Amino acid sequence: MSSADTAPKLPLPLREGVGGRGPVREETPFRRFVSEFAASHIAVAGLIIFVLIGVAAIFASLIAPQNPYDLAQLDIMDGRLPPGSASSTGYTYLLGTDDQGRDMLSGILYGLRISLGVGVGSALIACVVGTSLGLFAAYIGGRTDAAIMRLVDLQLSFPSILVALMILAVLGKGVMNVVLALVIVEWAYYTRTVRASALVERRREYIEAAECLALPRRRIIFRHLLPNCLPPLIVIATQQVARAIALEATLSFLGLGVPITEPSLGLLIANGYQYMLSGKYWISFYPGIALLVTIVSINLVGDQLRDVLNPRLKR
Repeated sequence: MSSADTAPKLPLPLREGVGGRGPVREETPFRRFVSEFAASHIAVAGLIIFVLIGVAAIFASLIAPQNPYDLAQLDIMDGRLPPGSASSTGYTYLLGTDDQGRDMLSGILYGLRISLGVGVGSALIACVVGTSLGLFAAYIGGRTDAAIMRLVDLQLSFPSILVALMILAVLGKGVMNVVLALVIVEWAYYTRTVRASALVERRREYIEAAECLALPRRRIIFRHLLPNCLPPLIVIATQQVARAIALEATLSFLGLGVPITEPSLGLLIANGYQYMLSGKYWISFYPGIALLVTIVSINLVGDQLRDVLNPRLKR
């Protein structure tokens, strides 16, 4: 036996790489997640696009050349100008104007802020409510579980758009009313998803060990049970954000969403719908493209997260 065979080997974190390129780092769960997510170039592109859209929406007041909510900056004489037209002050409307003389580029940036704010905000609130109910239903069981799940079945038996329309018909227009309507529509999806995952984790040994230690029920649910239910929760949350944005755009298009003084993408599309057949396509076309790109980018990220976090769905 040669001396090379009897030489002690370095542990995995310090083992030399091929060709003496340095030590090989140990693969952590986070590194594995990032590498598997980055394996899909389409998902990475979708994530980059969504981040850029989010940054543009957050800094809309600094990027947009016009404040579309300030009526003093609007000139009705600049209404329905085609893309590339110059205003009376010499400014060039890159994407044209709508019927009120609003710069379409500025309107889209500010509309993205409202659409993303309503979609992400309602999804987060619904996630907190639905996750809490799902965890309590799975852990407590019995009549509590039956009552919560029958309420979930009742909620999911009605079309989402119908429930949202009924709520807004009673409450009226407004950003907060739209958020409330979307929360009422979305919470049941989180509850059903989290409950299904929590029922599996409820039978694990670590839950029995925590109960044997007489830990408080709240600590067992939120410190031990919840972290192990995060993978499906992250996937459903990503999908529900895109769904909330699309539903808010639908409500605004129908005239029951945000007020006309604070137009979202759906309301911008509705403003130009009547001009589609008269050649003034840009009033609805560009907000529609912005809405489409936003929803598709979120869905691409959500699909890849589903494949990465659920080993059964890996191709």
